Amino acid sequence: MIAEHRVVVTGIGIVSPIGTGVRAFWDGALSGRVGTATLTRFDASDFDSHVAAQADDFDAGDYLDAKVFRRTDRFAQFALVASQLALDDASLAIPAEGRDDVGVYIGSALGGLAFAETQHDAFRAVGARAVRPLLAISVFGAASTSNVALAFGLRGPGVANANSCAAGAVAIGDAFRAVARGDVRAALAGGAEAPISPLIFGAFAVIKSMSTRNDEPARASRPFDRDRDGFVMSEGAAMLVLERYDDAVARGARIYGEIAGFGLTADAYHMTAPQPEGRNSSRAMLAALAEARVGVDEVELVDAHGSSSLLNDATETVALKAVFGERAFDVPIVATKGQHGHALGASGAWEAALSLLMIHEGRVPGAVNLDHVDPACDLDYVRDVRAMAPRVVLSNSTGFGGINAALVLRKIEN
Repeated sequence: MIAEHRVVVTGIGIVSPIGTGVRAFWDGALSGRVGTATLTRFDASDFDSHVAAQADDFDAGDYLDAKVFRRTDRFAQFALVASQLALDDASLAIPAEGRDDVGVYIGSALGGLAFAETQHDAFRAVGARAVRPLLAISVFGAASTSNVALAFGLRGPGVANANSCAAGAVAIGDAFRAVARGDVRAALAGGAEAPISPLIFGAFAVIKSMSTRNDEPARASRPFDRDRDGFVMSEGAAMLVLERYDDAVARGARIYGEIAGFGLTADAYHMTAPQPEGRNSSRAMLAALAEARVGVDEVELVDAHGSSSLLNDATETVALKAVFGERAFDVPIVATKGQHGHALGASGAWEAALSLLMIHEGRVPGAVNLDHVDPACDLDYVRDVRAMAPRVVLSNSTGFGGINAALVLRKIEN
C-alpha cells in the first residue's frame, strides 16, 4: 500500500465490564478492577461454566433517545454508544447535514445473533406474531455500521466484518488503510459484541473452551497462567476516531497516537485450534511491522491477545518468539483479559485502545490472576502497574477459524 496520509487516533469510546467511557475504562485497567463474575443474565446451571464478564453498569437508555433505543438491539446499542463517546472524546462535531468523507468500520464475531435467539424463542412459543419487526434489520452483522452511519450521517464506506475474535482489530486495520490511502478523511472504527445468551454461551461451553472456575469467578480468566482452563465470555464495544494527521493538527486535536501498520493472515489449519508453530500469527505481526517500517528491535511493548485458552496462549508465545528471537524474553508483554474477559470481536479494539492509552498516558496496567507463569509461556509479563511510555506497541489478535491480525501503534513524532 502506498500511504498518502499518516493516520492518528483522536478519540476513544468504550463500553466494557470494567467501565464505560475512556476514563472509566482506563482507571479500571490501572486499578486492577475485575469484571468477571458469576453469570446472572440467565440460568447457566445446565452448563459446566457459570462465569462471564457482563457490562451490567451499562444502560443504553442513558445515552440513546427512546426511538433509537426501541429499534436497536444490545449489539447495535454498544456500537452506537461507543461511537458517540469516541466522537465526544475527539471533540469532533459532525454537522447536521452529515459527512460524505467519514467511514464506519466495525468488527463483530456474532453480530445480532443473541437478539435473534430471543426472537426465535418467541417464535417457537407463540408464532410469527410474537416476533419483533426490528429482527429483520438487527440480526445481520452490518446492523452496527448501518446504525452508526445513520445516527451521525456518515456516508463514507460502511464496512462490517465477522472475523471472529480478531474482528475489531481487522476493522481498525481496514479503516487505517482507507484513511491512509485517501479514501476517506476520517473514520469510526472498532468492534462490538453482545454474545451472552443461552445458545451462544452454551455453544462455547459444549466445546469446553470456557473457564469452569465457578467457585472463584473473579480469578477465572488467567492469561498465560499455568492454571488457566479457558476464556471468560464478555461483552461491550470500543470505537476509535481515526483522522489524517494533518487534519488533526489543523483543528488542534489531542492525539493519542499513530496507527502505522496492519497485518492479516489465515492459518488455513483448523477451525478451533491455532497452527501449532504460530507461523501465520508471526507473519501477521511481521507484516504489520513491515508496513509501519518498524524493526523488531524498536518494539517496546506487546499487547498480547492472551485469551486464557490452553492452546492459544502457548501458541501465541511461540509466535512472539518467532518474531523477536532472543529479544522475546526482554520485551514486556501486557495481558488484560484477566480483568475484562474476552468479548470476541470487540477484544482487539479494546486492546488497541489500551495500547494507545499506554502510549499517551505513560503507564502500563499489570496482569491480574497471573500467579504462576506457564512454562510454555515463559516471557516477560507486566505483573504490576508500570510507569512506562512506550514509543512503539505491537497489538496482537487471533480468532477461531485461524484468523490472525496485528496492529502497530506508535507515539506521534513530528
